[in-house]
Amino acid sequence: MDQKPLRSRAWFGRKGKDGFIYRAWMKNQGIPDHEFNGKPVIGICNTWSELTPCNAHFRELAESVKRGILEAGGFPVEFPVMSLGETLMKPTAMLYRNLASMDVEESIRANPIDGVVLLCGCDKTTPSLVMGACSVNIPTIVVSGGPMLTGNHRGASIGTSDVWRYHDDVRTGKVQEEELVTIEAAMCRSRGHCAVMGTASSMACMVEALGLSLPGNAAIPAADARRKVLAQLSGSRIVEMVKEDLKLSDILKREAFENAIRVNAAIGGSTNFVIHLLAIAGRIGVPLELKDFDPLSADIPLIVNLQPSGKYFMEDLFYAGGLPVVLKALNHVLHRDSITVNGKTIAQNYANAQGYNNDVITTTDAPFNTATGLAILTGNLCENGAVIKPSAASAHLMQHTGKAVVFEDIEDFKARIDSPDLDVNENSVLVLKNVGPKGYPGMPEVGNMGIPVKLLEKGVTDMVRISDGRMSGTGFGTVVLHVSPEAAAGGNFAMIKTGDVITLDVPNRTLNVDLSDQEFAERRKRYQSLPPVASRGYVKLYVDHVQQAHLGADMDFLTGNSGSEVVRDSH
Repeated sequence: MDQKPLRSRAWFGRKGKDGFIYRAWMKNQGIPDHEFNGKPVIGICNTWSELTPCNAHFRELAESVKRGILEAGGFPVEFPVMSLGETLMKPTAMLYRNLASMDVEESIRANPIDGVVLLCGCDKTTPSLVMGACSVNIPTIVVSGGPMLTGNHRGASIGTSDVWRYHDDVRTGKVQEEELVTIEAAMCRSRGHCAVMGTASSMACMVEALGLSLPGNAAIPAADARRKVLAQLSGSRIVEMVKEDLKLSDILKREAFENAIRVNAAIGGSTNFVIHLLAIAGRIGVPLELKDFDPLSADIPLIVNLQPSGKYFMEDLFYAGGLPVVLKALNHVLHRDSITVNGKTIAQNYANAQGYNNDVITTTDAPFNTATGLAILTGNLCENGAVIKPSAASAHLMQHTGKAVVFEDIEDFKARIDSPDLDVNENSVLVLKNVGPKGYPGMPEVGNMGIPVKLLEKGVTDMVRISDGRMSGTGFGTVVLHVSPEAAAGGNFAMIKTGDVITLDVPNRTLNVDLSDQEFAERRKRYQSLPPVASRGYVKLYVDHVQQAHLGADMDFLTGNSGSEVVRDSH
């Protein structure tokens, strides 16, 4: 069978003026002529930025990828794209996920690239890069940056999930602000993304479960030399993928998505996984709906004992055998024939995996926690659905009825949450509106609202909390998220008032408020929507076109893909 012509030949293989221009200006970098004679051109899509600390080591990691590409006879070209730093970007990095995906898509399509290596680590960098690459659909492999080493403070292991605990300790006077300076350095003590099963780690597990990375990618610490080895091997493999024409659409079948959903439930992955996987499916053209997640997750117990649902850290997961051991434990529920980037099936990749710590990675027969990592709720409070993470919630609140304490927006919440006059008790249900995709805008990670300080002082550590926003993957508690339609879209959620009686019933997957359809209709007549949050620029484009959470919060005009063909020249 004849090998498919290289895409890059439409640039570098040209005769006359156009070919002259394409090659000549590349040669000012000291590239000899023979490099342009039919070598696969491999793009290294790099989200390095000093404003994205999780990814600050990526220039070094890219060098390892280049060695692999050169070793396999490829022509490496590194290029930057917008980098989304979760910790620094305001109002939220999620606002820019779709913009970054557009940057990735257009950068790949517009340039002479035959295959691409995606370097991603911090939360939104992974889904944005995968989404953009899906819309072009050329051979692609993912290299994650790896988690940071486990923190240690006063002899105790700590990680990002402890941020929420320390925050409450400061509010109640148990920890002084001055001590936080010491804790900051002790927690973030090496390169890499969050050391717990937060969103970044969940995304690394997602791409490995989907088959988009080499085996073992998810858990190797950023500071471990084996992360560089995996990067070099990935560079070598992408050259072979180009020769085989193994594209994203060949790997990302419905079965791969189902595998990823089951894995996320077993690891107690971030609820953000849902919104990102839906967006990726929308780009590659695989039918996937929010309602599909629950039946695929419901019977999967938690078998990975990592914070925030458990005790250990990503470094421990690596030492215990990494994600291949988890996949092997799920062998009976996975689509074992799903193909992966190395050309092997996912089952072949984990066939010889060995576990080394049964306390970190358990089995489905003797799970760490019988609760699953994800549940999808429906009801008159969330007509299009909502999500909750049972494995990180309180068992006694899984079926709960209480009166709503409503905050209309984040400013209202911050102003009143610690007021001694706030009419709230441990049975109340905290409700935060207008923090969804359109309302904030960008759907920030504020859903795990802090407990009122007067309840913290009484020893209350968890309450039912409901919002149309998201929660950090490092967060925990009985927190209902992604309520759709969001308040800013005028759904039932917008009509909720303080004092309304809300019932959460996770076993039966329902979330309802004790209001009749007639009462909803009456309130809707009096409802006044908030003024627009932006009048120009990308934010206006986002608010005008972003879809609701149950659709993945992608822009309506970005779903689907445009392929890789570009027929017109630049001169």
